[in-house]
Amino acid sequence: MILYIRPNFKTIKMGMLKEFKDFILTGNVVDFAVAVILAGAIGLVINGFVTDIMMPIIGQFAGGMDFADMQYVLSPAVGIEGEEGFQPANAIRYGAWINNIINLVIVGFVLFMMVRAYNKTRGGAPEAGPSEADLLAEIRDLLQKK
Repeated sequence: MILYIRPNFKTIKMGMLKEFKDFILTGNVVDFAVAVILAGAIGLVINGFVTDIMMPIIGQFAGGMDFADMQYVLSPAVGIEGEEGFQPANAIRYGAWINNIINLVIVGFVLFMMVRAYNKTRGGAPEAGPSEADLLAEIRDLLQKK
């Protein structure tokens, strides 16, 4: 025999809404949302820095090549762009992948420097509290006074 219990959807709905409200209003979620938005903005700045400043310099040291143009063409373009029947080239764009790897390294370095600077502003490690032996001695002394 199968027993089917009909849940009270209003209670479930209100409970979920309250739980969601509590979740959203916690400080950690708001901090996380701000961090995600800032990370997106910083990502755009860093991506522009890599694409517009670093890659031309790296390309110049690599013999004047532009990594973004490096590709292995699997099948060439057919026809003229903008006309009917045009098919773009099918290529493996490994130069763009190299740009992304360099971008990742630079983003990682920038984040490392930001966390390092933040840790320095916090002041170092917190002072160590009393040792276990000190606490036990204090408890012993308090017990002897009674």
